[in-house]
Amino acid sequence: MKFSEAWLREWVSPELDTQALADAVTMAGLEVDAVEPVGAVFDGVVVAEVMAKAPHPDADKLNVCQVEDGSGEQVQVVCGAPNVDVGQKIPFARVGAVLPDDFKIKKAKLRGVESRGMICSASELGLEEERSEGIHVLPADAPVGQDFRAWLQLDDHTIEVDLTPNRGDCLSLRGMAREVGVLTREAVTPPAMQAVAPQHDERFPVDIQATEQCPRYLGRVLRNVDLSAPTPLWMVERLRRSGIRSIDAAVDVTNYVMLELGQPMHAFDLDRLSDGVVVRQASEGESLTLLDGQTVALSTETLVIADGTGPLALAGIMGGENSGVAAGTRHLFLEAAFFTPLAVAGKAREYGLHTDASHRFERGVDPALTAMAMERATTLLMEIVGGEPGPVIEAGVDGIPSAMRANVRLRRARLDACLGVSLPADEVADILTRLGMVVETGESGWQVDVPSWRFDVAIEEDLIEELARIHGYNRLPVRRTQALLALKADNEAEQPLRRLRRHLVSRGYQEAVTYSFVSPDLQALLMPDAISPTLANPISSDMSVMRYSLFPGLIKALQHNLNRQQQRVRLFETGLVFQGELDALVQTSMLGGLICGPRAVEGWSAGREAVDFFDLKGDLESLLSIGGGLDEWSFVADTHPALHPGRSARLYRGEQAVGWIGALHPAVRSQLGIKPEVYLFEVDQDAVMAGQIPRFQPLSRYPEVRRDLAFVMRDEVAVESLMQSIRQQAGEWLVRWQLFDVYQGQGVPEGHKSVALGLTWQHPSRTLNDEEINQLIADVVETAQSRFGATLRS
Repeated sequence: MKFSEAWLREWVSPELDTQALADAVTMAGLEVDAVEPVGAVFDGVVVAEVMAKAPHPDADKLNVCQVEDGSGEQVQVVCGAPNVDVGQKIPFARVGAVLPDDFKIKKAKLRGVESRGMICSASELGLEEERSEGIHVLPADAPVGQDFRAWLQLDDHTIEVDLTPNRGDCLSLRGMAREVGVLTREAVTPPAMQAVAPQHDERFPVDIQATEQCPRYLGRVLRNVDLSAPTPLWMVERLRRSGIRSIDAAVDVTNYVMLELGQPMHAFDLDRLSDGVVVRQASEGESLTLLDGQTVALSTETLVIADGTGPLALAGIMGGENSGVAAGTRHLFLEAAFFTPLAVAGKAREYGLHTDASHRFERGVDPALTAMAMERATTLLMEIVGGEPGPVIEAGVDGIPSAMRANVRLRRARLDACLGVSLPADEVADILTRLGMVVETGESGWQVDVPSWRFDVAIEEDLIEELARIHGYNRLPVRRTQALLALKADNEAEQPLRRLRRHLVSRGYQEAVTYSFVSPDLQALLMPDAISPTLANPISSDMSVMRYSLFPGLIKALQHNLNRQQQRVRLFETGLVFQGELDALVQTSMLGGLICGPRAVEGWSAGREAVDFFDLKGDLESLLSIGGGLDEWSFVADTHPALHPGRSARLYRGEQAVGWIGALHPAVRSQLGIKPEVYLFEVDQDAVMAGQIPRFQPLSRYPEVRRDLAFVMRDEVAVESLMQSIRQQAGEWLVRWQLFDVYQGQGVPEGHKSVALGLTWQHPSRTLNDEEINQLIADVVETAQSRFGATLRS
């Protein structure tokens, strides 16, 4: 909602400056996005009148004008605007004036003719963004000699408030003034709005067939209007300062009433209507050409305003082209209706539209406003374009339907528990009364009748929220939360997620936060067999399915960085993935990561080697070791459709498969236009967070015994499998084991590899003798030979 501060202060004017007023509104939950001056900075511009005009003797496109600026003598000005004419009131910059961008007006000679000042256009004064074609012509009643800035109230500000969807009642000056009045305890003084007596008896029939969607519809015939009459400058300025462009008097008045009261309205050309107005659902096959020239095919669930020839308007959204007013319109049919939020919600988006009317009706318009808005619009139209009003035609339910009025019980105990402070009963009743509610005080609380404009107040918590924000969030006490927390059992060793995050950050990763919905094409490219829910109402077509894996979001983030010349990328993400159809959906918390580019940060001593599989594997093993159970994890070569078939592995914790690691498949990289090698991992978050309780084990005072063994084995035998078997056969006194060499070449048969292992034993209470060690080595060698065909290298 965007509005003029000066306009608001005509309704309610607290003793607060502009910033303090904005702060008060923000602290009440209505966030002020911007406070901006309504005009650029300039000085020395007055209202003047063009008294004479003659062609420039040496320039065809210039005129020599005599201007009366209130100084007592006429001033000669050379003007090149094509629309300048005698008798016009215009903004005139005197010699010495300073226009926007520090442009100073001086005496000058243009083609030999003296010019003392400048007749200004709207854009030269910063009143329009686009360059104006001619001078800014003012109304005939503009006072000559008065300071232009003061006359047009340009020391005003526009205040833009970002309203949450539940506060549709504040989408008007009336609503904002009401809110400011409550916050500052100032009286709200609306402009006089008297009923207009009819001057003839003409009625245009109205029939509501969809009473649930449109409980009330008001119409009125205005005869003999003159739409050639210009919209008054004060109204044009108020519309401009609210972000609405002036079109013609009829449209401007309906827009003005919408901004002032919050009731969208529409003006039809009466001569283009036939057989009365009908509010109904669209019929199969009907279409409508809208005011913006777009023709839409109507669905049968769309509410329309129609006559005997077909649809005239999308109810609550936009009027049709064939019934709109034009310069030649002589008779109007004014419409003011109440459409329920559900009747309009989503319909504008369905047709690719978003209008000021739909924005308000979707959030809820006060059903009691229609009669007031009709009288206000009639009064303004008669002042501007004349006309003879007929009686107001009302169709629908009488009064406000009870379903639209809430009666809510507020308990004292619940209020105190939620706020953490006990507000005096008088203050509670006072705040609710100032909000327009009818309050009945009882022994244990209050019974509250909610006004028709507060669609968002329906339950007890809504009233508590209102009391908190009007009392002041900053005045509520701050207390530490108290709870009885039991210590975890000794067998619980879950690692906090924040610890895992910090560890990855310490290794040079940055956390990515991506959407839970991704492109179906990208997901199908990475995981052709993935099944995940499809969104019924996606933000866009490339974000229409829930993610089956973290890979699509991470790869999208990588592309974003690569496209911005970020060559070294290390990202991780935590979040849910969604696997299966809705009726059998499985949601799993996952931890994923990605690396790409140089291994080291750029520097004079750093190399430019690219990362490889083992860089990522090392980072992941470092992460897995935090919980103290690294020996429970294993990496088993396997294939994944998104990963390189020769450089990918499945992650196991014990016997359970919990994730993947590998290089992005070259075909996928080619299709996505990613040139460097990319390595990814994804692992079940719960599996990573599960750890072991650290336990003290006394250090042995006896010497270690180490033996190095080199086995020759086939290439396809996984070293991890050999290591697991050795750990099982090497006995309980094995304290360390490590792979320190892999060799292929001279002395090793083709298709084989030499794997060198270091095994270290240590007894906790005595020294191990050679006989014991030799027996253990014999067991290890026998196991390696029998299970894997491995032989000791000579």
